[in-house]
Amino acid sequence: MSKISNRLIFSAVGAVALLSACVVQEPVYRRPPPPPPPQPYYPPVAAAPAAEPAPQAAADDVQANEPPPPLPVYDQPPCPEEGYMWTPGYWHYGYGGYFWVPGTWVQPPQVGFLWTPGFWGFVGGAYLFNAGYWGPHVGFYGGVNYGFGYVGVGYAGGRWDGNRFAYNTSVNNVNTTVVHNTYNETVINNTTINRTSFNGGPAGTAAVATPQERQAMREHHIAPTPVQAQHIQQARANPALAAHANGGNPPIAATPRPGAFAAPGVVGARGAAPAMQHANAPAAAAPVPGQRPASTRPPQGQAPNGQQRAQGQPGNQGQPRGQVQPQAQGQPRGQGQPQPQAQGQPRGQAQSQRQAPAQPARQQPAPREKAPQPEKRRERERSR
Repeated sequence: MSKISNRLIFSAVGAVALLSACVVQEPVYRRPPPPPPPQPYYPPVAAAPAAEPAPQAAADDVQANEPPPPLPVYDQPPCPEEGYMWTPGYWHYGYGGYFWVPGTWVQPPQVGFLWTPGFWGFVGGAYLFNAGYWGPHVGFYGGVNYGFGYVGVGYAGGRWDGNRFAYNTSVNNVNTTVVHNTYNETVINNTTINRTSFNGGPAGTAAVATPQERQAMREHHIAPTPVQAQHIQQARANPALAAHANGGNPPIAATPRPGAFAAPGVVGARGAAPAMQHANAPAAAAPVPGQRPASTRPPQGQAPNGQQRAQGQPGNQGQPRGQVQPQAQGQPRGQGQPQPQAQGQPRGQAQSQRQAPAQPARQQPAPREKAPQPEKRRERERSR
């Protein structure tokens, strides 16, 4: 009995399980959870603006639509002391156009480095500036002849001798009593000597970088030092260095140290001094239209010593020498010369009329001598 009852129980349990599996359960709707409360908006903190790079450090982006002026001619100031290296002047570009950055003596950032000058290059119809840099070798600077050892290729103004820099006195202005590490070596210039300040284009230099210069361009470089960047800023702020103000002849062409624009030893361009002297020359030095120069011949009828050649005019002989001559020089041409003889008047009479205002007393005795003549005739008639 127990076995039969157990079977019946398992059968009933199985049937109930099958029936429960077939029952369809309806889905129960549940409300979604409420949205999270809105979070307050905090604006991001503005980052501090980055410092503006030095003009020379960002000079690769400088471009102009017109070529730079020719390089001015100037003398190099003496080296202030040992350890300074020469950096030639060049034309830079700003909002007001081109301005001159004076050449100056600068201390290198580290031992063994040389300065490669910047240069302008004509590319794609515009003039782009390639910034200068410090490096173990001098790279390509457009074949521009900056002078003082920078003849267009390499640098012949000096070399490193261990930890000291030796100066070539044949191209550098070095006082050997102050700087003792010097040598004298003649520099053979194979490039065309001109004042062209840019590379490429119809009027620029045609130089191309040599393999050695290309290798130097791939070496480790150092940007211009802070004193060099400050030197450029001072040049930019000086209105006298603008090309439109100085006509390409800057009054400050080179300085003994960076930024020393008013220090002793400042050198101006050679073309600037004659222009300033001509502008300040006195008015008497320039010829005035209509005036006779002092070296011209005396007018007709006048002696070289300034006396008139008047006939029958004895009063002129007592006048001081040169009294009449200055009047002729200060008057327009033709006013100091004798009047042309007109209506048959004799030469002496024309001059007496011109001299009458100066000597009125000597012209009065003439009528007094003629007045007594009628009375004498009457006395002679009565005596008869």
